[in-house]
Amino acid sequence: MLASLAVAALLATAPTPAPLPSAVFQFPQQNAAAAHPALVWVVQTLFIVSAVGLIALMSVQTTKNEGLSGSIGGRAESGYRGRLGLDQQLAKLTSVVAIGFIFLAIIYFLVTR
Repeated sequence: MLASLAVAALLATAPTPAPLPSAVFQFPQQNAAAAHPALVWVVQTLFIVSAVGLIALMSVQTTKNEGLSGSIGGRAESGYRGRLGLDQQLAKLTSVVAIGFIFLAIIYFLVTR
């Protein structure tokens, strides 16, 4: 008990360090968003358009409920490579829009950070 009182008294009388001036460590943060607001607007617009397009494309596509038999045996039309049907074209377009969405998300992060 006496030792803890002695430690508390020692800590109470210990000098506190003087605070450092905060102006020394403040640097102006200039990011690309402040320097180029038109670039941010273009990236935001393309990002929103790609998000809406991705939602629309994913809602239009049909699901493939072939189950295990379709994955093992394959489909009858997978034996030849003709022109892509509407489902395959939509799948390709969806993947392109999804890649663009991810790319725009990364660009938006880098521009506004």
